[in-house]
Amino acid sequence: MRVRIAATVLGITAALLALPACSTAAEHQTSPAARPGKPVGTTQKPAALSSAALKSRLLDQSDLGSGYLPKPQRPAQHHDVTVIGCPALSELGGNAATGGTLAFPHKAKADFTYGGSSSEISEELYSDSAKKLSDGVDRIFDAMTGCPTYQVVAGGTPVDVASQELSAPRALGDEQWSQLLTFTAGGQSTVVKQTAIRDGSLLLIVSGSPALVDRHLDKALSKATSAS
Repeated sequence: MRVRIAATVLGITAALLALPACSTAAEHQTSPAARPGKPVGTTQKPAALSSAALKSRLLDQSDLGSGYLPKPQRPAQHHDVTVIGCPALSELGGNAATGGTLAFPHKAKADFTYGGSSSEISEELYSDSAKKLSDGVDRIFDAMTGCPTYQVVAGGTPVDVASQELSAPRALGDEQWSQLLTFTAGGQSTVVKQTAIRDGSLLLIVSGSPALVDRHLDKALSKATSAS
């Protein structure tokens, strides 16, 4: 049951992130002006990276170490998604494809399981103008963390969600967002950490088991931006 929940909640999270952005703004960890030596305006990287270029910058098994296996890709499933108890998320729209991705033109994604257990880690890379990346992620994270508890019904399956905004690592990138999501269904709970880092025209999102996200976030950003 736990493995199934983990797969479901990661898909629901991605689906919510894929909804159109139109929410009120809240605080998040912003950047260039807050950190000496990184003047505002100097981190804008004008050229968007292609999806092929992004794919080459994803972590692979050799980067992650032993015990990690690529997660088999499953056919995309399209379900009606209803959000209950969180008006900000409801306003974004109720229908989304579970397992979806953010609506930016250039993207790449990799999913891994760890140690033959239900522990998972997912890495997503996107590229667009800095403003589009910032506005899109900012609004979605604000909506998701703006409601301490709510319920998501996807394909007839109700999932209770508790959200908590976390302090993101301010030393990484130009903007940072982080949240902890607890999903409960069928008496089983799964905790998912999700951290997003924008560095110029590149956006990195790492999601999954909190310990795995913390372990690989720096490495993922380093590889993603090493050729920038």
